[in-house]
Amino acid sequence: MQKQVDIQDVKDNARHNKRYIVSILSFSMVADALILLLFFAPFIGYKGHIGFDVYLLPRFNAVFNSFTFIFLVAALLAIMKKKINVHRGFILAAFTSTLLFLVSYLAFHYLAPPPHYGGVGIIRPIYFFILITHSALAALVVPLALLSLVWGWTMQVNKHKRIVRWTMPIWLYVSLTGVIVYLMMAPYY
Repeated sequence: MQKQVDIQDVKDNARHNKRYIVSILSFSMVADALILLLFFAPFIGYKGHIGFDVYLLPRFNAVFNSFTFIFLVAALLAIMKKKINVHRGFILAAFTSTLLFLVSYLAFHYLAPPPHYGGVGIIRPIYFFILITHSALAALVVPLALLSLVWGWTMQVNKHKRIVRWTMPIWLYVSLTGVIVYLMMAPYY
């Protein structure tokens, strides 16, 4: 016997999905706007003295990105073994470390003057290629990851599977290149 599809359930799902999408896109645009504002309007940043070395924050950012990468790989391995609850736990851990990264990243760029990369020779264009692709994909991965989370959590499996084919490799790239950017930039903080 086939399961009957309730038309009202389908309409409710569509309505909820619209709300999710609007909320996720709004959050993503606000986060991206804050980052752009801090980068291109450095006069907005804090000018006073604070009681700790803000240049420790990029190191924390690299640690958070490392954790995100590890958690994502673990989540991928878990779902390949059909361990859905383990997968969910690692995804939540990846979101947590990503959120901690975002807070630390925004704090650093608010509190510190913008650092400048000092590498020369062939390493310079390599650094900027990695930085530019990392930054562009980081802006894209926020809504993708949030939609993936919502559709996975609400068991909209087909939508979840379609979007994570893009989300997972992009998020892995962003978290890994975040560490690489830090390692290349570390001598200039």
